[in-house]
Amino acid sequence: MALRRGIYVVPTHRWYIERTVWLIAGVVLLTSTALALWVNPYWIALVIATAWASIAVSLTGFCIVGNVLYRLGFTPMLGRPGKGNFYFMQTDRWYLERRIYLAVGINLTVASVLSVIHSPWWLTFTGFVGVAMVWFAGTGYCIMANSLYWLGAEPRLRPEQYPPSADTRQLVSR
Repeated sequence: MALRRGIYVVPTHRWYIERTVWLIAGVVLLTSTALALWVNPYWIALVIATAWASIAVSLTGFCIVGNVLYRLGFTPMLGRPGKGNFYFMQTDRWYLERRIYLAVGINLTVASVLSVIHSPWWLTFTGFVGVAMVWFAGTGYCIMANSLYWLGAEPRLRPEQYPPSADTRQLVSR
């Protein structure tokens, strides 16, 4: 991988499956982190379930939430063709977005375990990841995605291939 410059932002011209999954996962992480902190530490199991689902998506391409969204009429941008009535994310190579799923899953699992056996302060990390995922879904910008991009990981979602959203056009024209 060759080092590169610039900023990587995923397309935000519409709500596709992967972008909506990031939003839902972020909200689940924020909710379960808050519940683990203020109600009962066992709510961290929901963070761990989200983390393992993220790892499973990166390894197999199958996403439960993605399939529900597919049934609701959302369209994928990283979907693997030829899988019939099911949504599978592409798994032909380790592109940037797929690496994000794996890294997020591993980091959340480690932080969740540490929050139980070491210190509840580790919940700040799971909360940060939840905020970052909601931010990523909303703006298209992700710290981890840019770090991997700068290290040379090739993205599949290239914003220059898609038209700007109506919101972006309004901001540019002002």
